[in-house]
Amino acid sequence: MRRMMMSAMMSTALAATLLGAGSAQPAAPATGFSADPASSRLEFTGVQAGAEFKGSFHKFSAAIDFSPDALDSAHFDVLIDMASEDSGDKDRDDTMRGADVFDIAHFPSAHYVTKSFTKTVSGYTAAGSLTLHGVTKDVPIVFKFTPNAAGGNLSGTAELKRLDFGVGRGDWKSTEWVADAVKVAFSLSLKPKS
Repeated sequence: MRRMMMSAMMSTALAATLLGAGSAQPAAPATGFSADPASSRLEFTGVQAGAEFKGSFHKFSAAIDFSPDALDSAHFDVLIDMASEDSGDKDRDDTMRGADVFDIAHFPSAHYVTKSFTKTVSGYTAAGSLTLHGVTKDVPIVFKFTPNAAGGNLSGTAELKRLDFGVGRGDWKSTEWVADAVKVAFSLSLKPKS
């Protein structure tokens, strides 16, 4: 009798374990998006001769995998065409694209890739690395994600130091003329990947 009871209890425990394992669902993967270039922006703010100036990159691609409930599988991959830099001043833009600053002849693109994500009180942060001017450094971003009927909007900011990436030679290396700190702001209009 005791043997039968033990056997029944083991069978019940085994069945419960199998049922539990079968009902455990893997975490859903993050939703895949691409940025709509017509309604997305990637901007920067620098300081030259004590005055702020703003610029933007007109050409970039952003592959975004993101869902608020799937941060472990989230991933951003952004490729920037450095020749598309535009600060609204032709002389400054020619210099910035030239050998003394971005040197686009040798470094035509910049690349940002995320490593991990964290939920915050006001949105999210992402740890990631930026490759610019042939140098790769960690650059965190702070952002918000707002879903909508078309897909979503991803907006945020980052800060970096240009000299960490070797951006600026000759007169352009001096922080008396051009500040080291650069602010970045982005707003990506996201559409689901087809």
